[in-house]
Amino acid sequence: MKDVREGVDAVDEALVRLLARRFGYMDAAARIKPERGHVRDEARKAQVIANVSLHAAAQGLPEDRIARLWDCLVEESIAYEFEAFDGLAAAERAQHAS
Repeated sequence: MKDVREGVDAVDEALVRLLARRFGYMDAAARIKPERGHVRDEARKAQVIANVSLHAAAQGLPEDRIARLWDCLVEESIAYEFEAFDGLAAAERAQHAS
């Protein structure tokens, strides 16, 4: 059991590194998108979840569970991007007010 737990911990660490990379892309998107309303894109969300479901199926994983995980991940990514967008907008307003 010790080896299994160590393996899970190693995978979790790798996943967190990948999430940091993914959230870096959310930072980039927040800088690129011209309007706050562009942060949420339901068509893109559906595309991401569909892509992940296909990858899950190819790996023999339960597509429905992976889709639910990704729905949560995408929603948290959107929330993060909103915060990043708002922070950049506030910084820009403050810079123009100076």
